[in-house]
Amino acid sequence: MKTRITILCENSVGMPFGGIGEHGFACFIETDNGNYLFDTGQGLGINQNAMFLKKNLASIKSIMISHGHYDHTGGLPQVLVQRGPVPVYAHPEIFIERFWGEARKAIGIPFRRSFLESLGADFRFSREMVEVGPGLFLTGEIPRHTTYETGDPNMVAVTESGEEIKPDPINDDLSLVIDSAKGLIVVLGCAHSGMVNILDYVMEKFSRDRIYAVIGGTHMGFSGDQQFAETLKVIDRYQIEKLGASHCTGLEKSALLYARMPERFFFACVGASVEA
Repeated sequence: MKTRITILCENSVGMPFGGIGEHGFACFIETDNGNYLFDTGQGLGINQNAMFLKKNLASIKSIMISHGHYDHTGGLPQVLVQRGPVPVYAHPEIFIERFWGEARKAIGIPFRRSFLESLGADFRFSREMVEVGPGLFLTGEIPRHTTYETGDPNMVAVTESGEEIKPDPINDDLSLVIDSAKGLIVVLGCAHSGMVNILDYVMEKFSRDRIYAVIGGTHMGFSGDQQFAETLKVIDRYQIEKLGASHCTGLEKSALLYARMPERFFFACVGASVEA
C-alpha cells in the first residue's frame, strides 16, 4: 500500500511560509484507500498548517487518538467542525482527569466527551489492537516489560472514584502501525509506554524482522542513560531505515540521535513528510 505521512502539528516548523509550531503532535496520512488523521495537536495550528500544506481535513475517513493529553487532542473540535460525523478510535481511558506536578496543571483532554460527540465524534474504544483501515492498525495497550522505561513522576491521574495514581501509567498510550509498500511504519504519539516496549510488541504482533520507519514523539527527552542506550539497540535490531523524531524527543536527544545515525535521522517537524 502506497503511503504518505505529513506532519501537521509539532513543536518546530520546517516549512518557510505560513506554518505554526506548538507543543503537540498531529500527522495526516494519505493511502491508496483514503486519508486519515493521527492526533490533532493543541489546536493552535492544525487548521492553518493543513491549509498551507494542502491537506483537506474534511476528507479523512477516521481520526486516531494516541492518548488523552491536551497536546494531542486539543484540535479535535476544529477537525470535527470541518469533517462532521467521523469515527474516532481511541483507548477507553482517554477521558480520565490528568494533572502535571504539584501545581496540578490540567493536562487531560480539554473537552467533555458529550461536546465532542455533538460535533460528530463517533468514539470507538478498544484496549486491543484494531484495524482502523486497510493496512492501518492501532496497537491497543502496550505490554510493559522493560524496567528502565518508567512513568513520568510529574504526571498524576485521577480515577472516577477520586483515587490519585502517581505516576500516571498512561494505559491509553497507543501507536499507529502502517503496513506500507516499503514495510512497517510505526507512528508514535508520545511513546509513554516506552519505545522499546512498543517496537517489541509491534514485531511480535506482525511477525516481521525489520521496520521501515518510526515517526513521532519518542519521549527520549525524559529518558535516562540506560533507556537511551537500549533504544539505540532496538533501532539497530529492527534495522530501522528512517527515524523521524518529533515533539517530546527533546533537542538534546535529537542531536544525539542525529550524530549516531545521520543518514537515517530526520526532524519530523511541521511540513516534514515520508513516502513509502
